[in-house]
Amino acid sequence: MTDDLDVSPRRGWADSHVHLQWEDMGDEAVVAARAEGVSLMICVGTGAQTSREAVELASRHHDVWATVGLHPHDASEGLAELAPLWDAARVVGVGECGLDYHYEHSPRDRQREVFAGQIRLAHELDRTLVIHTREAWDDTFAVLAESKVPPRTVFHCFTGGPQEATRALDIGAWLSFSGIVTFKGAADVAAAAALCPAESLLIETDAPYLSPAPFRGQPNRPGRVARVGEVVADIRATSVDEIRELTRENTRRAFAIR
Repeated sequence: MTDDLDVSPRRGWADSHVHLQWEDMGDEAVVAARAEGVSLMICVGTGAQTSREAVELASRHHDVWATVGLHPHDASEGLAELAPLWDAARVVGVGECGLDYHYEHSPRDRQREVFAGQIRLAHELDRTLVIHTREAWDDTFAVLAESKVPPRTVFHCFTGGPQEATRALDIGAWLSFSGIVTFKGAADVAAAAALCPAESLLIETDAPYLSPAPFRGQPNRPGRVARVGEVVADIRATSVDEIRELTRENTRRAFAIR
């Protein structure tokens, strides 16, 4: 696989959270994303296998970086298998990790323990913490307070409203908005996107999940980050070009990409 279809890393869209290693994506999805104007992708791990695949994929592409982490669904598995991956080249984040009380595939106490462990790793490794939180806002902020918030922390696929946004912003976090912000029933998320300071705003696809309207029900892809950006621009009464430039540079800062 070559990088012959190139979008300058200082131009184009940034997808701050995508699972390129899942389902029918991979190298072909990276090339397709470039053709659709995406110049920076953060490929996110959720366990040992997906983190390993993210690292391998990032090693093949100049415009892809990886994160290594353990999703709360799989917290019972523990962090030991991830140890060889933390220092791999192009790893810029720890996660996605956090708390998910909607499904509770792992016990809550185990989720909190593993989340705290990954917060400590983000500090030790100087990597960005990528947070998944669902129906667990109070405990998420409690664990962060107990373990100390890393200097670079991202709330991925932000699903809260203004209250939760303010709490996250008050601890210095970035808010990353997915296709959910385009849904008709997501007024609270749109309100959070409207109040988010420009310097704290990110966008993502979470592909292959959460295709934005009008593509709901279809497998998502990183090129659709542009649709998320268009809706965020409308919500914030600014131009699409401004959102593209702003969120790309914010992604570089959030993940310390030079």
